[in-house]
Amino acid sequence: MAAMASSRLQQAAQLSVCLNEKTAAAPPLTFSNGSNAAAAAGGNCSFLGSSLRGARLQAAVQPRSWRKGRRVVVSPRAVTDSKKEESCLYPDAGSSVLGIILGGGAGTRLYPLTKKRAKPAVPLGANYRLIDIPVSNCINSNIRKIYVLTQFNSASLNRHLSRAYSCNMGGYKNEGFVEVLAAQQSPENPNWFQGTADAVRQYLWLFEEQTVMEYVILAGDHLYRMDYQKFIQVHRETNSDITVAALPMDENRATAFGLMKIDSEGRVIEFAEKPKGSALKAMKVDTTVLGLDEERAKDMSYIASMGIYVVSKDAMVKLLRQEFPGANDFGSEVIPGATQIGMKVQAYLFDGYWEDIGTIEAFYNANLGITKKPIPDFSFYDRSAPIYTQARFLPPSKMLDADVTDSVIGEGCVIQNCKIQHSVVGLRSWIAEGAVIQDALLMGADYYETDEQRCALLSTGGIPIGIGKNCVIKRAIVDKNARIGENVQIINKDDVQEAARETDGFFIKGGIVTIIKDAVLPNGFVI
Repeated sequence: MAAMASSRLQQAAQLSVCLNEKTAAAPPLTFSNGSNAAAAAGGNCSFLGSSLRGARLQAAVQPRSWRKGRRVVVSPRAVTDSKKEESCLYPDAGSSVLGIILGGGAGTRLYPLTKKRAKPAVPLGANYRLIDIPVSNCINSNIRKIYVLTQFNSASLNRHLSRAYSCNMGGYKNEGFVEVLAAQQSPENPNWFQGTADAVRQYLWLFEEQTVMEYVILAGDHLYRMDYQKFIQVHRETNSDITVAALPMDENRATAFGLMKIDSEGRVIEFAEKPKGSALKAMKVDTTVLGLDEERAKDMSYIASMGIYVVSKDAMVKLLRQEFPGANDFGSEVIPGATQIGMKVQAYLFDGYWEDIGTIEAFYNANLGITKKPIPDFSFYDRSAPIYTQARFLPPSKMLDADVTDSVIGEGCVIQNCKIQHSVVGLRSWIAEGAVIQDALLMGADYYETDEQRCALLSTGGIPIGIGKNCVIKRAIVDKNARIGENVQIINKDDVQEAARETDGFFIKGGIVTIIKDAVLPNGFVI
C-alpha cells in the first residue's frame, strides 16, 4: 500500500507541474466574503457544501494526499448529490480522470431493440440514445477523455458517437475524445470480452498510456444525472482505492440488487448478491452515515451498488493483473475481492433518480416516465447539466389538427388529424389522420420519404414509413423505420404476456408489444 501511495504522489506531481508553473506568481485567491483561500485551506475543511462558485483553488488548496502534515476531515455524512454542493478537484477531472463506459453484452433482455444495434445505441426520449446519458454526465463533470467498450452490433453506436462528439471534444491544447473500443483478438488474448472486468483488462495497456489518476467505470444502459466530480472528490478525500456509487432502497426492492454493508465511516465491508430472508436482514445498514436524513433512513435501510466505480489507476492495475488476473466481472468478483485483501472500498450515496434499462419493461417505463406531470422521473430540461446528442438540424415538428396530451414529441415530426395521449413520439415520425396513439413509444425514423415516394408506394400497394390512417396503438413500442399500414391495431387484444413472432414483425414481452425495426405491418393487421 505504501508503494501505491508513492505512485499516487508521483502521478499528482506530474499532472500539477504545468499548473504550478502558471500559478506560482499568482496573487492569493479569495472567496466572495473576502477570506483568503490559503488561510481557509490551513484548517480542517471540506469543500462539499461550500458557497464557492466557480473559483479555481488549485494553486492554494490541495487534497489531503498531496499536503504533508495536514489533514482534511471528510465526514461521509456530507456525501450527497445535492445541487447545493460544489466540488473542488485538484488536479481537475479534465486532466486527471479517464471515463470508461461499458457497452454491455448482447442485450438479450432488450431484444428485439438490440437486433441491429448495441444496447447503448438504443433510442431514448424521442431525440437521444442511451449512450448520451453517461457521455453527457462525463462532459458535464469536466471528464473529457472517454472510451466506450463494446463488442455487439457496434456500427450504429460508432456512427452516432462520431457524429455527435468527434468535433466537440478536441481542439488546441485540449486532448478530449470519445472513442469506441470494440472487442478484438490479440496474440496475448484470443478471446472476446468475457465480462466487465475482462473488457477493461484487455484494454488496460491503452488506459495506462493516459496520464490520469483515476478511472471512472460507467455503464452504458443506465438513466440518471450525476456529477462525477463530487464522486471523485469523495474518493480522493477519503483516500480510497475504490469508491462505489450506492443507491438507498427499501426492503421490497433490495432483493433484486447486489447489496453492500458499510461501517460507521462508510467503508464497504461486505457484499451480498440479491439476498433473501435472513441474509437480507443481515445487510441492513445505517444509511444516515452516508447522508440520508433520519426519517427516510428508517425506510431506506439498504444500499445497492449502481455498478458505477471510481478506481485509482494503480489499484486497477494491481487488481486486474496481480490479484485477480482471471476475474471477469467487477461487481461479483473484483470489488468484493478488493475488500477481502484489505483495499479501502468506500461507498458514495447517490440519492436521485436512477434506472437500469436492462429489460423491455424497464425501457418502456423509463421513456414514458418523462411524460409524467407535474415533475417527470427524469428531465431533459436541466440547463445546468444538459444531455447532449447528435445535432441533426431537423425542422420543428408540425401538428395539423392533432389532439396531443401528456406527451413528448421529437424533432421533425409530421402529425396529422390524430389523437396522442401519454406517449413519446420519436424524431421524423409520420402519423396519418385518424390514428390513436396511447401509452406508446414511437421511435420515429432514420430518414424521410418524399411526398413523391410515399405516393408511389401507395399507388403500388406499398406502405410508407410511419403510422397509417386510422391505426390504434396502445401500450406498445414501435422501433425505427417501421411501416404500419392503414387500420392496423396494435392493442394486444388477447392480453398475451410473452410471444416471439419475429417473422410477423413483432415480439411481446411483459405484455408490451414491440414492433421490430424496419418491420412492415400490412393494412388491417391486428395484434
